[in-house]
Amino acid sequence: MNNLLFVYGTLLNENNEYAVYLKNHSRFYSYGKIKGKLYNIGEYPGAILSAKDKGYIYGSILELEHPKDVFPVIDNYEGYGKNQSRPNEFIRLVVQVETSAVFVNCWIYVYNLPIAGLKLIESGRYLK
Repeated sequence: MNNLLFVYGTLLNENNEYAVYLKNHSRFYSYGKIKGKLYNIGEYPGAILSAKDKGYIYGSILELEHPKDVFPVIDNYEGYGKNQSRPNEFIRLVVQVETSAVFVNCWIYVYNLPIAGLKLIESGRYLK
């Protein structure tokens, strides 16, 4: 199983208990970016990916120590999985994330609901 996770939102916030959980079960791999748009959903952002997009979503790549143990915890936080409401608010995909040196395959949680009425985060960065 791929053990790299690209995070771009509340999982970067040091005051978030799930971000703390990730920090305790991973190591920083690299900063990264991916083509797409970031939307403000309220208390958190949602990424919509688009290879044709000119904008980027910026975040960090984490290398998970035990992905089979960590993903169920983070999946639950992200509202992803068969035990979550349908359709899932987020889906987890493997995509290529650009670092300063190379592209790497990473898991990412992508927003899976309509974006009409949501505010675009033009900078592509959730935390300032």
